[in-house]
Amino acid sequence: MSDVNGNGKFLVGIFDDDDVVLSAVKEVKGAGVRIQEVYSPFPIHGLDVALGHPRSRLGIAAFLFGLSGTLTALALTYYTEGFDWPMIVGGKDSYSPVIYVPIIFELTVLFCALGMVGTFLISNGMGPTVKPLMYDLRTTDNKFAMAIDLSKNSIGEGDIEQILRKSGAAEVNIKQF
Repeated sequence: MSDVNGNGKFLVGIFDDDDVVLSAVKEVKGAGVRIQEVYSPFPIHGLDVALGHPRSRLGIAAFLFGLSGTLTALALTYYTEGFDWPMIVGGKDSYSPVIYVPIIFELTVLFCALGMVGTFLISNGMGPTVKPLMYDLRTTDNKFAMAIDLSKNSIGEGDIEQILRKSGAAEVNIKQF
């Protein structure tokens, strides 16, 4: 049995080419096999669609982080210029948000960048205490790995191995976590 962290028994198909692994995803899914994940040393255009991943909502998070940065910058400049350290030039208050555009822009970018890094780490279950699952060390260099959780498939191990080999896998390994 496996859990959300991937603890269990996996069948790992190793592929040599990105086009082969992309077409293999379609073939393997078409045969009724549930794919846990595909690991690649570089992004493959269309792989997320082939795997059936939903469209990312990170853009909404980026907008909200940027908006919070903008509002924080406006509040900071208003408080600083209006109450804490007002500048009176020629007998008049000089507060105008237009002159603080660089500060507003920089805080917007800062909040957005830091928020997105945090969101990325949390949503992907990454952090300093998390040990990554390595299905095959060669996926960081030049190979592509398709991991299939055997406990989440009703098709037998031998049948899945045949499907992987038929779809172009150079080798098929069993990995236990």
